[in-house]
Amino acid sequence: MSAPSRPTRPFRVGVQLQPQHATYAEIRRAVEAAEDAGVDIVFNWDHFYPLSGPADGPNFECWSMLAAWAEQTNRVEISALVTCNSYRNPDLLADMARTVDHISDGRLILAIGAGWFEKDYDEYGYPFGTAGRRIDALGEALPRIVSRWEQLVPAPTRKIPIMIGGGGEKKTLPLVARYADIWHGFGEPDELARKIDILHGYCAEHGRDPGEIELSTAVQKSPDELGESLTGLGYTLVTTDCDGRSGYDLGLTREWVAYRDEINAG
Repeated sequence: MSAPSRPTRPFRVGVQLQPQHATYAEIRRAVEAAEDAGVDIVFNWDHFYPLSGPADGPNFECWSMLAAWAEQTNRVEISALVTCNSYRNPDLLADMARTVDHISDGRLILAIGAGWFEKDYDEYGYPFGTAGRRIDALGEALPRIVSRWEQLVPAPTRKIPIMIGGGGEKKTLPLVARYADIWHGFGEPDELARKIDILHGYCAEHGRDPGEIELSTAVQKSPDELGESLTGLGYTLVTTDCDGRSGYDLGLTREWVAYRDEINAG
């Protein structure tokens, strides 16, 4: 592996421990293994049914689990990748996030998106509507969440970082420019580069320094294949994923942790 260049902020590695096809005891052990492996962030997800594998397989709820992780872990930040805005009242979600922030001593990231998995909506009685309306609802929720944090007693332990997931160029990226501390995008490097340019344009419209927004993406390939191209675009957060079918195999995650240590060492 060739020595990569150092980014403008520390490079970080997350792992999404997908809470599907596993017992909770297996998930608990995976969280411990991820923290021991040196990851920076441990994510779950906010879905009520598995997204892959047997559709009727085991799956666990997101925010109950995050509260448990807040007690179980000591160092890693914790989050969902990502919370679905549609499933909870924004003021309630703000309070839930504030509470988990306190339980974790300030290690929560509120990662949020507009929602997309229609089965969740149908089975749990949420109106699915259109993608455009769901993104509009996210835009209405974000200022309510921030406002509620300002009113809660006690206040959050820190300015809770907001991660926005998604790459919609007309509605989602403007929300990223206004509200996000972290943008989690999807796609190959060429596509990500194009969206970064669009995001920078929205930042200019809102008087925001794009350097304030950390760039994040998911990876399913090794740092030998993706590291140079992603760091060249300014990415400083990458996230692997695994679930119970693999026994929560952290092999790829450990490769990225080693890459992180190399790049941060300069």
